[in-house]
Order: sequence, then C-alpha cells, then structure tokens
Amino acid sequence: MRLLHIVMIVLLVVVVVGCGSPSPGPTGRPLTIVKVGIMTIPDSATLFVARNRKYFEAEGLRIATEIVQGGGVALPKLKSGALDFSIMNYVAAIQSEVSEPGEIKLVTDAYQAVPEAFMLMVPGASPIRSVADLRGKRILVLTLNSVSTLSLESRLRVHGLTKKDVLIAEKPVQDMIDALNSGTYDAAWMTEPFISAYAKAGGRKLDDMMQAETNALPIAGWATSGDYAERQPETVRAFQRAMLRAQTDVGRDRSLVTAVLPTYTRIDPATAATITIGTFPLNLALSRVQRVSDLMQTYDYIPAPGPNIQDMLLPQPALPATTSAATLPPPPSAAPTQQGPTP
Repeated sequence: MRLLHIVMIVLLVVVVVGCGSPSPGPTGRPLTIVKVGIMTIPDSATLFVARNRKYFEAEGLRIATEIVQGGGVALPKLKSGALDFSIMNYVAAIQSEVSEPGEIKLVTDAYQAVPEAFMLMVPGASPIRSVADLRGKRILVLTLNSVSTLSLESRLRVHGLTKKDVLIAEKPVQDMIDALNSGTYDAAWMTEPFISAYAKAGGRKLDDMMQAETNALPIAGWATSGDYAERQPETVRAFQRAMLRAQTDVGRDRSLVTAVLPTYTRIDPATAATITIGTFPLNLALSRVQRVSDLMQTYDYIPAPGPNIQDMLLPQPALPATTSAATLPPPPSAAPTQQGPTP
C-alpha cells in the first residue's frame, strides 16, 4: 500500500506540472496565447520572423497558428472567436465591411504585389499564347471573389474579355499543378512558390497578374474582429508592435524572409532563395486600401460608393525610430493607368 501511495503522489505531480500555465514572459507574467490564421505562402512570412526573433514574447504573447485557405475561411473563424487574428486579403475584408460593417478590423499591413509574384500559368504544351486565347477556357484561382479573381478580371479586360467569357473555379494552390497537367483546367492563377515549382516542371508563364491598374496592388493585411479589438485593445497593440518590428527588419534584410519560408511552407531553401517575393509594407494607409476598394467597385464586387475604409483601419503604433522611408511602398499614384487591349 505504501508503494502504491508513493506512485500515486508521483503521478499527481506529473499531471500538475504537465497542465501548468504557460511559461512566463519577460515581465514574469504568463504569456497570452493568441490564435492566428496563416497561409503557407510568402504573405505570412513576417509573422514567423517576429516569432523567431521573440518579438511576440517581448510583448507578452505566444502565437498559436492555424492554416486557412483564404479570407473566406478566415472570416467566420475571426467572427466566432476561433481565431484572434488572421492574414486577410483586402478584397475579402472590404466585402465583409459592406455586408457586416464593423465586424472586421485591419490591424497592420502584410503584403504588396511586385512584378511576377502572381502569374497566370498554363501547361508548357498548351496552345494558349495570350490572355485573349482564354475565351471559353477553364481557369483556376485560389478563392472566388478575392484578389485573385479581381486581378484576373482586370487582365481579362485588357485583352477584350470579361469573366463571362471564361469559366473560373477555385482550388487549393497546391492542387493546381495536377489539375493543369491532367487537362481538367487550362490555366491557373498562382503565387510563389508554386509559380517556380510549375515552371521547373514544364509549366509556362502566360501573364503577370499585377500590372497596369493592378501594379503594386496591396494584397493582404492582418485582421481581427471588431469585437476582439474592442475587448482586447492592449493585446491588439502588442500584436501590432511585434509585427511592425518584423516588417521593419524585413525591409532592411530580405534574407530574413527567404530563411523563414522553408519553416512553414513546402518551399525548400534553394527555391526560397530564388523565387519572386512581394514587399512587406509598414504603412497601413487609407489611400492604399481605398485603391483596392475603388477597383472592386470598377468590377462590381461591391456597390459604389463603397464602404468607409477609414472605419476598418485600427490606429497604428509609432513606427520604430530606425525605420527608413526606403522600406515604405510607393504611393498609389505610382500605379500606371489602365492600358488598352493588346494586339
């Protein structure tokens, strides 16, 4: 009996230790766990830079990540409280503001397009040589009613087509290559590293999705729910500060992104060093997000005059003193005007 009593005491100690509170942060208090939705593409890179550099820990936070396919998946999770923050493409966020004002708040900027970071891809042997050849063809995008379809519609119009002239369907980007190779679909809207992977496997770049009116288009930010922002303002500000530190670091040293990509994506280090990666802006500016809203009105994603974008943007903490203006993206006026159809 005495031996059994000792064993039970040992087991009790093990259970208590195993179920203890999270390890303390720099202040000695337990870290606050925040649940964050990420995508396994470059857009989410600075979150992992911030985590690796212990910027969240310095703010008293611990990050628990969950993979989401896109804004359509992340939105209900934010609103239900299943996620506290998530990567969110601006198209989905703005659509949410139109249907449910105040439900979603943008916390910080995340990712902006650069040339060849988002491409329309076709099989190498495809007879399709131009966007104009896509009439009646089947095109894959990551999610419907998103930045992928918006930029695709813009490029279709340049070549004299509309979305009614093609069949657009959604599929996870990791499944697109098989769908193209099987002949089930004719073209696919891809981001890195899938652009480079498919090009190496024999795929061909058909068109850059981010040019003319979509040049340097703001792609995504980090979002939370309006309810969470109201209930947890200090946690939101802590998250903002950690992310801005990481965005600042990446602006000075892009190798931080290529180093972190293999840790949360299927991108190997060699590929990470060569793929085209967008920029990670610091300024969650009204004019930049408004540009997306204006483009959405052009293509009837939302009715004019659109929502009040300022209501969606949470105040930003002061940028680190070392931040250089060179790390900021160009103003919206830098984007060229719409071009006419190509011959």
